[in-house]
Amino acid sequence: MRVGDVQADLVIVANRLPVDRVEMPDGTKAWRRSPGGLVSALEPVLRANDGVWIGWPGGTDEDLEPFEDDGLHLLPMTMSAQDIEEHYEGFSNGTLWPLYHDVVAKPEFHREWWDGYQRVNKRFAEKCAEVAAKGATVWVQDYQLQLVPQMLRELRPDLRIGFYLHIPFPPAELFQQVPWRRQLLEGLLGADLVGFQLPQAAQNFVRLVRQRVGHKTHRDLVYLPDGRTVHAAAFPISIDFVGFDEMAHDESINQRAKEIRQQLGDPKKIMLGVDRLDYTKGIYARLRAFGELLRDTKLDVEDVIFVQVAVPSRERVEQYRKLRDDIDRLVGRLNGDLGRIGRPAISYLHTSLPRAEMAALYRAADIMVVTPYRDGMNLVAKEYVACRYEDDGALVLSEFAGAAEELRQAWLVNPYDINGMKAALLEAYEAEPKERTRRMKAMRKQVATRDVRHWADTFLEELAAVPGKHKKSVLPPNSH
Repeated sequence: MRVGDVQADLVIVANRLPVDRVEMPDGTKAWRRSPGGLVSALEPVLRANDGVWIGWPGGTDEDLEPFEDDGLHLLPMTMSAQDIEEHYEGFSNGTLWPLYHDVVAKPEFHREWWDGYQRVNKRFAEKCAEVAAKGATVWVQDYQLQLVPQMLRELRPDLRIGFYLHIPFPPAELFQQVPWRRQLLEGLLGADLVGFQLPQAAQNFVRLVRQRVGHKTHRDLVYLPDGRTVHAAAFPISIDFVGFDEMAHDESINQRAKEIRQQLGDPKKIMLGVDRLDYTKGIYARLRAFGELLRDTKLDVEDVIFVQVAVPSRERVEQYRKLRDDIDRLVGRLNGDLGRIGRPAISYLHTSLPRAEMAALYRAADIMVVTPYRDGMNLVAKEYVACRYEDDGALVLSEFAGAAEELRQAWLVNPYDINGMKAALLEAYEAEPKERTRRMKAMRKQVATRDVRHWADTFLEELAAVPGKHKKSVLPPNSH
């Protein structure tokens, strides 16, 4: 398939393209592969099926033609400043993100944001309808595009449509707050298969469809009046285990890990946090717990350092700027009160790091600390596990991260319980090598067998297998 051709048998629709526009030193523009799990997850699937990826390249650039990057067929969508404000920063990240993350922050409901969300979803659906071949498979990704499945179904009933939600899906008590709750549910029902990270989320969805839309449901199936069957199920996302394992074995990565330890003053133990700077990630509480352990002399700054990497995120949103200031102040205070010359308590980086540097950090860190208040999955936890090929290292993990369902051998914590978090950090710090090996071995086996290929293959197989027309007599949905 040439990029300009409009006949793809597999179309991936995501808010973002898998590449970012960057300015080179000589002032020219180029494309750089985006960091993150979604890209590494879908890239092999796209290549294998000669598919096309529709998404926004970021910014309010001019209209860009479809193009090819490293063998991937990419179709850029533009967004105006108003689209970014209403659809992306507004409804997606000011309404849905906090609501779907257990209202860690208060969601806002604005009619203009909803209008912008509908407008952008419609454009994505129309573009997809143009480029999909007859009977093609379309895989829509994530919370920014929940109306696309139904809009696309109306334009192209011949397509097989899958939708996958990468973040949590909330219980009915929270979801019901949304003024446009029914439209969102109906948007998702345009898909043949709706995928979630955890079984609980799929159950929440089916229950809401039954209560709010009035469709007949049975276990994980929804029967629509038009004869279609919609399947809702859990497909826990994962990582490219082999890729991370190979990087971890690389001599230059291990050399860099040694350098990192030296630069940090060769402490006995390194604790590591790597997160997007987001209020759902629990960074502030985690650093506070670590600071209290030092203050209580349970840990000594001569022996242990906490490295926290906070990747910049949504810098234009007030809540995120405030969070950054709060963490800056906390780190400054802890280092001022508890650090010594050449021995800070916390080494804090507010930056995005390349994959190789991340792998070196995973190799250098004795204890990985992943303590979000709520997370769909959290791939950092799995990446760390993949890099510990000597079956050493410890993982302290929030029970509210989707990954906790699979990585049962981590030290599981309730991130709202500072004392509990302190106890777990100390336990992981003091654990015998044998105990750490036992736990890490089991987690590595889990991540190796259920890697990202397994995730994508399982979803696409399930999508291909969703039954055709059902023969049940179904009443039209209720109208409340």
